[in-house]
Amino acid sequence: MKSALFLFFALFTFQVFAQITPVDTVKKLNEVTVKGYYNTQPLLRSVSAVNTLDSNQLKYQQNSSLVSAFNSVTGVRMEERSPGSYRLSLRGSLLRSPFGIRNIKIYIDELPLTDAGGNTYLNAVDPLAIQSVEIYKGPEANIFGANTGGAILISSANVDQNNVEASLTAGSYGLFHQTAKIQRRFKNYNFSIFQGYQRSDGYRQNSQMNRKFIQTSHQLDYSKNGSLKFFAFYSDLNYSTPGGLTLQQMEQNPQLARPATATLPGAITQQAGIFNKTALAGLTNTYQINENFKHVISIFTSYTDFKNPFITNYEKRYESTLGLRTFLEYAHSKQNFRFNAQLGIENSSTKTQVKNFDNNAGETAALQAADWLKANQDFVFARINFDINRKLLIELASSINFFNYKYESFYPAPISMQKRKFANQLMPKIAASYLLSQALSLRASISKGYSPPTIAEVRSSDNNINNNLQAELGWNYEAGLRFNSKNNRFYANANIFQFDLQDAIVRRLNANDTEYFINAGGTKQQGVELESSIWVFKNSSFLISGIQVRSNYTYNRFRFKDFQNGNTNFSGNRLTGVPANVLLSSLLVEFKKGLYFFAQHNYTSAIPLNDSNAAFAGKYNVVELKSGITKVKIGKINADFFTGINNVFNERYSLGNDLNAVGNRFYNPAAAINFYFGTSIKL
Repeated sequence: MKSALFLFFALFTFQVFAQITPVDTVKKLNEVTVKGYYNTQPLLRSVSAVNTLDSNQLKYQQNSSLVSAFNSVTGVRMEERSPGSYRLSLRGSLLRSPFGIRNIKIYIDELPLTDAGGNTYLNAVDPLAIQSVEIYKGPEANIFGANTGGAILISSANVDQNNVEASLTAGSYGLFHQTAKIQRRFKNYNFSIFQGYQRSDGYRQNSQMNRKFIQTSHQLDYSKNGSLKFFAFYSDLNYSTPGGLTLQQMEQNPQLARPATATLPGAITQQAGIFNKTALAGLTNTYQINENFKHVISIFTSYTDFKNPFITNYEKRYESTLGLRTFLEYAHSKQNFRFNAQLGIENSSTKTQVKNFDNNAGETAALQAADWLKANQDFVFARINFDINRKLLIELASSINFFNYKYESFYPAPISMQKRKFANQLMPKIAASYLLSQALSLRASISKGYSPPTIAEVRSSDNNINNNLQAELGWNYEAGLRFNSKNNRFYANANIFQFDLQDAIVRRLNANDTEYFINAGGTKQQGVELESSIWVFKNSSFLISGIQVRSNYTYNRFRFKDFQNGNTNFSGNRLTGVPANVLLSSLLVEFKKGLYFFAQHNYTSAIPLNDSNAAFAGKYNVVELKSGITKVKIGKINADFFTGINNVFNERYSLGNDLNAVGNRFYNPAAAINFYFGTSIKL
């Protein structure tokens, strides 16, 4: 931590010298802004712990996965146990996520990707369909509904010009990724269509992946005050799951799939995998009523056909969601005072039909269980924003959250329709930021988070409906500093926070590897996040036209509190799945005529693998390189060419651990050194 602090403040010092450069010799870079669903404002003044990933940052990362890009953000950990198998956490553990994403609210083009039951299929989306990402860390239940981890806002194509694009990427382990996009803008109408196909054989046995994806958006400006936008995507994703290995198995052969035991067959025999067909669509109307009032309303729906042959069973799940989000906004500005307020509601319901069968070598056999569930997730929210003298920004926000679910069991023991209603929860947030100077801001916030159990936790793979699970909730206390130089060449940010979580939901496994969930006390999560970015120089007349250095450091002191499992007390132990230290550094060198070189290093410290802290995954250092050339003119075509190397030094590590695994099968080895190359064209 000392070295990271030294680096952080050394960059501050370096910036002072950088300011000596005459302004007329350095092009002023664009200021970073955040939208936050409502109104765009400079990142410097934001009251939230928010990070952005824009199109420029995303293009230097490998385009077939979101892992490296998301892991470049402090407080964020994304894992990929095999191609297509994402897990994601914001400032917390992955205890609730044996796979997938829970406890985080995700929107795509202002429509909820997270359904009422708590599922988020981010891996359904092609990475190249994403234009930019805003990541809000810490509870944002006040305006985005139930969550304790945070919220993520994804924007797809920005239709600001007419073009046709296509890309091809190929690489190690059978990687092939193809995309095509067309976008057109007319006087009052614009549209975009994106198509993607990706496949991979994977590094390990039984880790192949295949995804077909299509996405479209259309916007009609039907009057000078109103616009109507339609957004939809369809994804057909399937990937095999190799399963966890013991440490000995990983050291002997990291490419193995989970082998058979004396009592259970292996992953290959059972053809373990995920088959996910998901469609999402939504319609959003925005109308500026007058100078002060604006109304926005969205209706959305989704459908998922989900199949999961696993070691012990074969699950078939069908999910359908219908919802609405609307708000009325009032904005007023007078001299040095600005006032902005929103009052709204989001309502969604998800029906789930789930059946579990015996798995006979990848084929369904005898029925084990059949249930029907419906989750209803509603909240009313209000947000008030005061901007005084363009220095002091105060935000007061809150929501009232309503959650209930119904269920009916058909097999093996019929249970007539039952309903469980959770206590209504008030989720307030008080936050402020103050400009100490034109380049330096101070911010602080207090917010409450709330997250009821997901349907996948209520009705988990042990085939029982668990009505004993309680919602987890907690208070987050946070303060931060941001610095952004006058010409936007140097940016630095520091966050310090404490989150006290009660009734933490944690995963447990039976002897046959089926899972269930319990509430087990709480956690005390204290953390420090430091980030800095500097353009050493930019738009120079030399051969090298720009050099950018980034360095991000995350310190997590996350501990169990009043955490009991049977007769064992884990209080004071480190939170399972959370590294104490993560340091990420990157270097971007831009040359004349569009050449570039990008390098990124990720250091992650040891990770506790079980609640007793008896087993740890070792620390690792992973280096990635990418180089290419942009805007090569071939007739009327602009072409980009690129090549990259992942895991340059062939580090052996596990990128996605099975926590509290039976038989110490914790490890999912990441790919060894691998290569890729590709091209993209634009007309």
